[in-house]
Amino acid sequence: MSSRIEARFAAVKAEGRPAFVTFVMAGDPDLATGQAILEALPQAGADIIELGMPFSDPMADGVAIQLGGQRALASGQTLRGVLGMVEDFRRKDEHTPIVLMGYYNPIYIFGVDKFLEAANAAGVDGLIIVDLPPEEDAELCIPALKAGINFIRLTTPTTDDKRLPAVLNNTSGFVYYVSMTGITGAAIKSRAAVGDAVQRIKKHTDLPVAVGFGIKTAQDAEEIGKYADGVVVGTVLVDAVAKTLVDGKATDKTVSAVRDLVADIFAGVKRARG
Repeated sequence: MSSRIEARFAAVKAEGRPAFVTFVMAGDPDLATGQAILEALPQAGADIIELGMPFSDPMADGVAIQLGGQRALASGQTLRGVLGMVEDFRRKDEHTPIVLMGYYNPIYIFGVDKFLEAANAAGVDGLIIVDLPPEEDAELCIPALKAGINFIRLTTPTTDDKRLPAVLNNTSGFVYYVSMTGITGAAIKSRAAVGDAVQRIKKHTDLPVAVGFGIKTAQDAEEIGKYADGVVVGTVLVDAVAKTLVDGKATDKTVSAVRDLVADIFAGVKRARG
């Protein structure tokens, strides 16, 4: 499946660096500011954008992303609203891949076929659905692939060689390696172990391997980028939003705080193979 994601990984590989993947919550802290943050990401260095679909029971997310999701839901964000954000983004940017990340329940309620049709029309490139294992591929993964939307799977330190082929089956776009067990926002204990894990996964697939969870600084991005095809940063960006709020509301610093942090971490990404 040829896609924006495939093209972007090929482009950054030609540049001699990993891809920089950024996660933000759609509609955090409010709909207008969330849109402005989304549109600021590519200029700051984001190669691929993961856009969180807010959900009321986000079991894999740490506190920062949970709170971001709550702010988005309180601002009136819906799954249809998330797709609308992508549609608005595409009017200005035809090239940056967007991956929707979240949980299956809102998509199930929306209706799988209706969702995939709307996602395609909006310009969505891929899905990361953290609570759908390979055994449930018929639910969404296979229909998404048939619709031309990449289905990106998570692997973890506990995904052994026996389990890995099942996880990688039907995966497309890239493989997302979760650098630790647990929830988003914790710290990486061993960068060398991450490198070993990436090499192990690469023995089973030709897809790019992006590493996320625990990457907080330009130095983290530089170190992990030595091993990985992509570096994923999320919690610190959502946290940057939270730190600018006054009485829970966006300020004139909110968008720039995220943009400046993305630019700073991107400098580390560029140094990874230097």
